[in-house]
Amino acid sequence: MLDRQPVLEGEHVLLRPLRPEDREALYAVASDPLIWEQHPAHDRWREPVFRVFFDDALAGKGALIAIEKADGAVIGSSRFQGLDAADGGSVEIGWTFLARSHWGGTFNHDMKRLMLAHALASVAECRFLVGESNARSRRALENIGARLTDRREERIMAGGAVIAHVTYVVTREDFAAGPLMR
Repeated sequence: MLDRQPVLEGEHVLLRPLRPEDREALYAVASDPLIWEQHPAHDRWREPVFRVFFDDALAGKGALIAIEKADGAVIGSSRFQGLDAADGGSVEIGWTFLARSHWGGTFNHDMKRLMLAHALASVAECRFLVGESNARSRRALENIGARLTDRREERIMAGGAVIAHVTYVVTREDFAAGPLMR
């Protein structure tokens, strides 16, 4: 069975389970409005909206905080959600955000490499749902070798807005042959 709250250490990033005492440090990262500019939850930089996001992450018991190994700074978070045991198993990886100072591939690639390697040891597929109009996140997924599927889903975001999401996947085979393994 997949451990959704492991400690994972890569070349640049340490991922560990999110804890209540991480709220302030993670909000310091999330409070940048430009992080959320293309995201369906474009107001997540606001403290009351972030608080709901953070509490949901803790309650879901799959959230990981991202720490830069070089200096111990909190740089973002991600989570494992929606574990499905059917057909060899799958899990959603998502709710990922990074400080803008850590955009550009290196840190996201390290995080996703760690999370995919961990998950794909237990499940056959990892899913990523992203807002259909979120070009930045879609490009980031394509850069790690995720494949766009024909699966679509509407999600109700904070505030009640219904947002169309597309689904990307990475299978064990995709990961083994993909850019994160090169």
